Amino acid sequence: MKIEVGESMENEVCESGLDTGKVADVGEVDDDGRPKRTGTLWTASAHIITAVIGSGVLSLAWCVAQLGWVVGVATLLIFACITLYTSNLLAECYRSPGTGKRNYTYMNVVKANLGGRMNIACGLAQQANLNGLVVGYTITAAISMVAIRRSNCFHEKGHQASCQFSSKPYMIGIGALEIILSQMRNIEELWWLSVIATITSFGYSSIGAGLALATIVSGHGKRTTVTGIEVGPGLTAAQKMWRMFTAFGDIAIAYSYTPVLIEVQDTIKSSEPENKVMKKANILSVSATTVFYMMCACFGYAAFGNYAHGNMLTGFGFYEPFWLIDLANIFIVLHLVGAYQVMAQPVFGTVESCIKRRWPESKFVNKEYPVKIGHKSLNFSINFLRLTWRSMYVVVATLVAIALPYFNDVLALLGAVSYWPLTVYFPVTMYIARKKINRGTIKWFALQLLTLVSLLLAMVAACGSIEGFGEAFRIFKPSLVEE
Repeated sequence: MKIEVGESMENEVCESGLDTGKVADVGEVDDDGRPKRTGTLWTASAHIITAVIGSGVLSLAWCVAQLGWVVGVATLLIFACITLYTSNLLAECYRSPGTGKRNYTYMNVVKANLGGRMNIACGLAQQANLNGLVVGYTITAAISMVAIRRSNCFHEKGHQASCQFSSKPYMIGIGALEIILSQMRNIEELWWLSVIATITSFGYSSIGAGLALATIVSGHGKRTTVTGIEVGPGLTAAQKMWRMFTAFGDIAIAYSYTPVLIEVQDTIKSSEPENKVMKKANILSVSATTVFYMMCACFGYAAFGNYAHGNMLTGFGFYEPFWLIDLANIFIVLHLVGAYQVMAQPVFGTVESCIKRRWPESKFVNKEYPVKIGHKSLNFSINFLRLTWRSMYVVVATLVAIALPYFNDVLALLGAVSYWPLTVYFPVTMYIARKKINRGTIKWFALQLLTLVSLLLAMVAACGSIEGFGEAFRIFKPSLVEE
């Protein structure tokens, strides 16, 4: 039976990233006719932790070194609270007010709750953030793979050896692997990869924190201060300020996962209200993340003091035991491979839905070719649109990573710019509109104060990122082998 849909519905599908080519049997569909969802509290938590915990956790010791014990620890806790609160506000907006209709992506949620063209601004910020992260993860994963070779080299030749290797072959290898993983239809089918990524993220965070704790216990911890690294020879007051700005931004971005929150919530089965399950997943994920962040930040700072490394494991804050450093970096690579997919799948879905709307009868676009792999739960199918478009996307992202090895500084700027609208402004504004909170009330003022403070912090972080990008660009030398 063919169902006719209006132009407005077609536009909504295009914006949502809805997989219109996926067909389910009668009795295996949700309330809107889409295939029945199977996600749970645990799979949602795994997706969130995969998205939020990155190898940046290993740079938090550097952040605390710039801010000091009091401001550094307070900043970690404040951003954890802000992220948890605004994420719960966003989860409340998943279904449209009045109709209770599901919204499949962040853009759809903004359109349903705020109307107008606000969803376009949301989409631009979200897509810039997600595409930037994909490139950044490629670079960071390759850096960890190089770190494994360097660790083995230092072990064999001594800590003073040169041990310089190119990261570009590893970027190509990461790209090849991501092409294969990108053929999975959607984020729900990648739950197993998120589980692996979650376990490995806890693995390398624990190794980093454990090695730092061992350094402290052995009596080799370096000097720390209440206010962090001090102005003096080698560090001007202006440089101290820029570093503090960058640290604020790094910590804020380290907690951000709202660009994929709605897509994750849309995987949760409807046996229990999705917003309730998502709130539990938010609490579980942010709590676990904060514990590991505090461990890595505080133990790392206590171990390395005011001159903590930007990355405890790839910056060679540790040399031995080399096999444990190698294991931690392997964990980082595995985690980033999963995080890449969590960030890329919403991009894939949005583009493919637009193409399917444009050519609804095309076999190249819509036909699935099943490939049997073992049990039914492992069934896999090939679609030629997915094979060509996603492969091209990964190739382009890999080429950008190879051409711009300083892209992580660009990513820091993108993250700082998109943090405020995606993590704070849209969730708060939608909540005010949805709950009809009157202007001038205490709650309204409190929410507006949260928005204003977050905007100021985002602006400070952006300034620090711009300065860091400028410095990286000045020292950048294009070459096939890093000097």
